Amino acid sequence: MPVAPRERGDRVIPMTPLPFLALAGAVAADAPQDAFFESLRALCGRAYEGRVVSTDATDRAMTATRLIMHVRSCTDTEIRIPFHVGENRSRTWVVTRTQDGLRLKHDHRHEDGSEDALTQYGGDSVASGSATRQEFPADRVSREMFVAQDLHPSVTNIWTVEVSPGRLFAYELRRPGRFFRVEFDLTQLAAVPPPPWGAE
Repeated sequence: MPVAPRERGDRVIPMTPLPFLALAGAVAADAPQDAFFESLRALCGRAYEGRVVSTDATDRAMTATRLIMHVRSCTDTEIRIPFHVGENRSRTWVVTRTQDGLRLKHDHRHEDGSEDALTQYGGDSVASGSATRQEFPADRVSREMFVAQDLHPSVTNIWTVEVSPGRLFAYELRRPGRFFRVEFDLTQLAAVPPPPWGAE
């Protein structure tokens, strides 16, 4: 919306935004993602037990299995979070800083450390989100992978990661007809699990 000019005597002075105000707006837009990343990094080295809180029949077996997330390694640009489902150590969530925001990828491995055929899928944040919640719609590479593997419904995947310091960590997947959510209690530490497959 244009800003009205301001009159000074006989002169009309156009009012334009100051560069430093624009810069301040850009910094503010990045702040939620920075705070989110730092909240995750503050958990580094710790493990927590969780439970499935969604009700899709697809996840019934997982509800009866011990679930552990371990914030295993952290740098200024990457956080790796293995997700252990019972004795299965194939899954690692990878949160990375990018030039435009944050990225979530899924690193899936076999017990011998080799990559699964379905791995490294995920997406980039498309909005600033909040300091406690970030969303990641499936990116182009992931959509192409899903189509190639006849997983067409997955092209609409949106993954969400939440972290409420001192209270809750959650991972969520949703798309039409599918909802999965697992929550981890950050008030109780769990024993650190063995390394994920491929990381020994």
